[in-house]
This record gives sequence, C-alpha cells and structure tokens, in this order.
Amino acid sequence: MNLIFSKFLLIVCFIFILFSCEQKQEPTKRPNILFAISDDQSFAHTSFAGCKFINTPAFDRVAAEGIYFTNCIAGSPGCAPSRSTIVTGRYHWQNEQSGQHASSWLNEYVPFIDLLDANGYATGRTGKGVSPFRYARSEADSLWRKTDAGGIEYSSIRYDAGSESDERTANGIRNTNYFENFKSFIENQKADKPFFFWYGASEPHRAFEKDSWKRTNKKLADVNVPGFLPDDEIVRGDILDYTVEIEWFDLHLQRMLNYLDEIGELENTIVMVTSDNGMAFPRAKANGYEYGVHVPFAVRFPKEFPGGRVVNDPTTFADIAPTILELTGTSAEGMMPITGQSMLNTLKSKKQGIVNGKKKYAFSGRERHSSSRYNNWGYPVRAIRSEEFLLIWNMKPDRWPAGAPQRIVKGTENKLWPMYGIDEDGKHISEWAYTDIDGCPTKTFLIENKDDEKVKPFFHLAHDKRPEFEMFNVKEDPFCLNNLIGKVAFAQIETEMKTALTDELKKSEDPRIVGPDKEIFDSYIRYSPMREFPVPEGL
Repeated sequence: MNLIFSKFLLIVCFIFILFSCEQKQEPTKRPNILFAISDDQSFAHTSFAGCKFINTPAFDRVAAEGIYFTNCIAGSPGCAPSRSTIVTGRYHWQNEQSGQHASSWLNEYVPFIDLLDANGYATGRTGKGVSPFRYARSEADSLWRKTDAGGIEYSSIRYDAGSESDERTANGIRNTNYFENFKSFIENQKADKPFFFWYGASEPHRAFEKDSWKRTNKKLADVNVPGFLPDDEIVRGDILDYTVEIEWFDLHLQRMLNYLDEIGELENTIVMVTSDNGMAFPRAKANGYEYGVHVPFAVRFPKEFPGGRVVNDPTTFADIAPTILELTGTSAEGMMPITGQSMLNTLKSKKQGIVNGKKKYAFSGRERHSSSRYNNWGYPVRAIRSEEFLLIWNMKPDRWPAGAPQRIVKGTENKLWPMYGIDEDGKHISEWAYTDIDGCPTKTFLIENKDDEKVKPFFHLAHDKRPEFEMFNVKEDPFCLNNLIGKVAFAQIETEMKTALTDELKKSEDPRIVGPDKEIFDSYIRYSPMREFPVPEGL
C-alpha cells in the first residue's frame, strides 16, 4: 500500500513540475526613471549638505535613502552645454554647435532619451529641457533636430496668476505646475510600460523676486555668504531669494515622490536629482570654480542600489547617459560615440568614500555663455577636478572672464555706454557691462561699491582678467581664493593634473587642442539676443 501511495505521489509531483515549467514566466519589470534637474544650484545648497538656511526634504530623502555623490562636476558652468553633456554622454566640446549656448541642435547628436523611447519606454518631460538651443523651425532646417533633446513636453497645466490656486511663493517662479504635469503624464501611460521622465525646473534661475524670502521664516542672520562675495545684507537677501526658488523645485519633487509611493511605483523607480550648473551669482555660474561647476547629485533605487551611502568619487555628467542606457538594457547604437562611463558598478556597490579608484578625475569646460565680448567671442575654459584639487585652464586669459566692461549703445556704430555700466547718477545698469554675470542685486552692489575698501577685493575677484592656469585645494579652499599654481609644494600635483587634462582633451579631440580650426567655437551662430562691444586693445 505504501509503495502504491509513493508512486502516486511521484506521479503527482511530476505532473505539477511539468505544468509549472509550461507556465509563462512573469517578465521582470524594467525600472522607471525620474530625472530631476534644477536650474543654477550649487552643491552646498541643500539641507542634506548641511545648509542651515534652506529646507530640501525631497532631495534629502533621495540622498539619505540612496547614494549621495559629494564630487559631482557639471559638464559646464552654463546650462545649454551642460545639458548637452547629460543627454549625449559627451563633453560639450565634442558636440559642435550642439554643445554651445544658444546655437543649433544638429540631428546627428541623438540623445539617449530617443533610444529609451525606441526600446519601449514612455518618455516625456515637464519644464525646461535641453536648452537654450535652436531647433528646426521648418523643413528648411533639415539638418536640425525638430524637438527638444530632453523629450516631448508635458507642461500645459499651469498656475493662473492671482487665482486662489496659485500657490507660487515668489513672482519669479515659472507658472508651470510641474507635479500636475508629471501626474497627468503617468495617468495617461499604459500600466505595463516603464517610463523615463525629465523634470526640468526653471528654478532657481534668475530673475528672483527681491525680498521674497521675507514671506517665509528665513532670517538674514542665518546665511553663510560664500567667501568670494562680500558679507552684506543685500547679498544675504539675494541668497535667501535664491533659496526660496530651490525650495520650490524641491516641493514639486517631493510631490512626485509621494505620488509614486501612493500608486506603488516608487520602489521600481530610479530617482536621480541634480542641477545643470552653479548659482547665478558673480564668480559662480559661468565660471570654472567650485560654485560654478560643483552641483548636488543623488540617486535612489533601494531595490538594487544599497542606500545610506556617501560616494566621494569625482563624477561627471558624461557618465549619466551610459549609466541610464545600461540600467534599462538599451543599446547606444545610433548615438555618437559616448565618452562617459557607466556608474552602475558604483551604484550597486556597498562601499562608501572612494568606490572606483580608477575614476581619478572629472572634466568640465565652457566656451560662450551670453553675448558678452567683441564679435560674440566666448571665454574658453577647460577644467579638471580630483577629489581634492581643481585645476582650471583659462585658454584666452587676455579676454574678460565676466564679459567686457563697456558696451556699444545699441543702434550706434561706436557710441559707448559708460565704463562698468555705471550711469551719471552712479547707478549700475546690468545690461551695459559684464553681461556674463546675470543681472542681480549682488552684481549691482559689487559694481556700485567697487571703490569701497571692503568691497573692492570682491569686485576684482569677480571681474578682473585671470592667469592662464589656476589650481585650488577645494577641500580646504572651496571658494577658490588661493591659487596654488607655481607653488613648490604643489608642483607635482600641478604637473600631473595638467598632463591628465591635456591627455583627455586630445583623446576627446577637443578642437581647441587638436584643431584644425582652434577658434571654431567663436564662429557658431548665436540665436539669442546679441550685443555689440568695442574692438579689444591690441587687436
């Protein structure tokens, strides 16, 4: 009897196993990706980084539950070239005019988002995409891309100015309701389809509403003024107005995270949060210094990435595209050759501190920012950043780094606005001088008080011509005030970093180094407003 029963059990088990093998295996669900990028935010300005006069709970959550990168270096200290690096995985100097501010985007520079779309991802964005660039206006622009390289826009849901539902905390904030557009995008996708969504806030880009901070609990006394700016109430207030807009960006990110949690998608969503470049203040944005290129960066995906970690590896924007392609199982075929390297091993590691010892340096650079010099010339810079040191190569040290100090009056051939943009009443007009610095109360304060003994050093830091090379110990000198070039104690580091920078520029075929036209960046057409400047002396 026992033998018969045993045989019966064996037959039942065999049938069960056979039946199970014939069942369709549930496919592994591919991860969603939420990529959030603010506009002009330096690395120091999150509450997770220890900033006491700002509150960024959404960023803090991503950083605390995920991986916080302490040394993320933007592709450029300006938005368009930096965003170009993100979506192509290439340095901006590799992308012709498609890596330059306010020029055209060529079809051949395919962003990784296109490939995700072709690989079954629902893709979209809200707010600022990859801009400012000129995209195709008609069939005549056949060599240009037709749509924004950040994806198809979902920004139709907006705040009505003055209505009860308008919750915006400052007049300078864009009227796009980022969260509601994201929610609408998700609600209109098939449940079984993964998504990639680009949340591109316009905040904290200038202009800010002056004194908007007064409607909050912020206090001037709480502000830590960066060491390259004068400690004055005007500067402190300007910084607080800036933080109001960072908190707006963070608020909408927090709503997105909460919504994903509510619908059960958060744990299957890779969240990446960063900014395109540093704060829009003198000697920060549009400069190769720490507060121009060092940005916040955190990644959360507890399902596969051990969280609660702080990674100190020098990290570059060129690494984002190959990382996302690998995460989603998407081939890079169709894109121009990618320069960056996937960070997936670092993300999946359990280590902290320096995780990838082979990744010693991150690279950045700039060319033209705004129209700020004779003949639309830029201010070419290339920079290399290790965990401890930043070396900057100012390739045209004879040019004004912040733009020319005097401008030709629009509509005339040679009539000039007053020097430094200071009118007959002693008031500074921002559009008249140093236009690579965004117009702002801090800029005005520096220029109008340039002869004050307390302010003078800061005026010169922001506006004067610079040496060809600068090097700083950013751990000890994050404000980049003590140039170590030529100092015996740092000679070996200087040599090593100059060599590594030159090698990378040659390897990436930077036209400034390998030619054949080393001045080609100055020849690209600018489609944003133009200014005229006098011919520089000695030309």
